[in-house]
Amino acid sequence: MLYLIAQYFEFEGLANLIRYQTFRAGAALMTALVLGLMIGPRFIAMLRMRQGKGQPIREDGPQTHLAKRGTPTMGGLMILIALVTAMLLWMDLTSPLVWACLAVTIGFGAIGFLDDYDKVKKRTHAGVPGRIRLTLEFVVAGIASWILVSQIDTNLYVPLLSGRYIPLGPFYYVFAAFVIVGAGNAVNLTDGLDGLATMPVVIAAATFAIIAYLAGRADFSAYLGIPHVPRAGELAILCAGIMGACLAFLWFNAPPAAVFMGDTGSLALGGALGAIAVAAHHEIVLAIVGGLFVAEALSVIIQVLVYKRTGKRVFKMAPIHHHFEQLGWQESTVVIRFWIVSIILALIGLSTLKLR
Repeated sequence: MLYLIAQYFEFEGLANLIRYQTFRAGAALMTALVLGLMIGPRFIAMLRMRQGKGQPIREDGPQTHLAKRGTPTMGGLMILIALVTAMLLWMDLTSPLVWACLAVTIGFGAIGFLDDYDKVKKRTHAGVPGRIRLTLEFVVAGIASWILVSQIDTNLYVPLLSGRYIPLGPFYYVFAAFVIVGAGNAVNLTDGLDGLATMPVVIAAATFAIIAYLAGRADFSAYLGIPHVPRAGELAILCAGIMGACLAFLWFNAPPAAVFMGDTGSLALGGALGAIAVAAHHEIVLAIVGGLFVAEALSVIIQVLVYKRTGKRVFKMAPIHHHFEQLGWQESTVVIRFWIVSIILALIGLSTLKLR
């Protein structure tokens, strides 16, 4: 909105600052951060009053988690309010890339909200049936993929190889939707400990802020040998907004958590990262930068498949962060070490920009 206003006045005076994506990225981060911190206390009090007993805690999970009973969930609404406000204020709203990512963020957030609401209302862990939830996610991701493909080509670019790509043609629509849905659910599975998913999302968003900015610049993308996506730099502002909103949420989610983000937040954030990766044509790099999320999702898939075939468990408990808890690691130890892994993976992902 502010960009369009400044454009109307031809970027005169201080409004000229709004012309620059780097300035708007910093402004979006601070807007989301300050707004999140401001609304946090009252929002959490409202959730606690409305939810009563808070998010149901699994009886078969780590026993240390039973102390978290009564903690409200749906804190992802705080993240979405701060993030969407920052997006609408600072992003160029004429860009289809912006609207595709906004659709995924809000759409996945709404699906997660329905899931959280069902869990709280019925006092169960089941939530919305998996098939229904996945169907809704693919509908949202499919619409976003259709919008994104109208702005980008249908090639899958391979990192480390300059100018090399796999032409997917119409199959790219399916692939893009799968990336978005997969990212949303991977972050959702990671969100099992206080702060565990939040900081890796911040790290991934910071990484893709750099990638999106470089991909949107014809000069930098040509120098680095990465695909150029016109106006992709706007997505750096979205990434900055994610960082600010998540850091504000982490203030209240730090152990002992005053609120959980729930599926409302984790699905929205994961879906947003997936949409950004598709829009910037760095889908494979997302699997590297978000390697922690991939590992969490794979641990669940492996556990289920092996148990169904053999009746034995590969991990003491899945997702894998619970496996380490069962090995005797303290929750804070798991969280901090997983953050370190996320930083390392982000650096590896960034290195692919130059190693070609």
